[in-house]
Amino acid sequence: MTAPRTTDLGFARLDPDRVHRTGTPEVVYAAGKTPAQTVACLAALLDAGAGPDGRAFAWATRVDEATAAAVRERWPDARIDPEARCALVGEPPAPVGRVLVLTAGTSDGPVAAEACATLRACGVGARRVQDVGVAGVHRVLAVAPDIAAADAVVVVAGMDGALPGVVAGLTDRPVVAVPTSVGYGAAFEGLAALLTMLTACAPGVLVVNIDNGFGAGVAAARIARTVARGRATAER
Repeated sequence: MTAPRTTDLGFARLDPDRVHRTGTPEVVYAAGKTPAQTVACLAALLDAGAGPDGRAFAWATRVDEATAAAVRERWPDARIDPEARCALVGEPPAPVGRVLVLTAGTSDGPVAAEACATLRACGVGARRVQDVGVAGVHRVLAVAPDIAAADAVVVVAGMDGALPGVVAGLTDRPVVAVPTSVGYGAAFEGLAALLTMLTACAPGVLVVNIDNGFGAGVAAARIARTVARGRATAER
């Protein structure tokens, strides 16, 4: 077995072979990095062919305006998603599978956008439906057919964080829950939603960290790709 490669930039040691081990390439977390450091990491991953299928594709999360400008200056055709705070350079894989991303409220949108951007970067189809929280539970019931058609459902919610449990009680699809830091004081910047999701009465709820749209997107992408492989095998 060949030892995994490491690309040493001095300030970062990149893992260009991660995609071969996990199916998900190393992604640049831009928060805490300078724009120049983020650009250098993206360039090194592109040069190493660290994207899916060995392609020249890389992306960064938690990209601020200065970093987005630096990425666009280096790669004018880069796709910048300001809501998701993601920058994508190169061409992602063609999408397979279907993941539905639900938000309890419009204020949860940025975290849901990060999940959707991550899914698309992972080569998985994503559809987003906003503002179906439990304060008007008929709204989530109205999208029950969309839930049933999905390979997995990402549910993004702040405040009391009750929506994932409701969704999990309506479907046999895997539910990936994302607590957000949206809410008034007793929400404790997402802690209340996190605890609600961890103690959901409905089984089958997988919970990621507060505001972690990226982690939810990766988890749902792996589920959807596994389902897609099963379909392909069954059709042979």
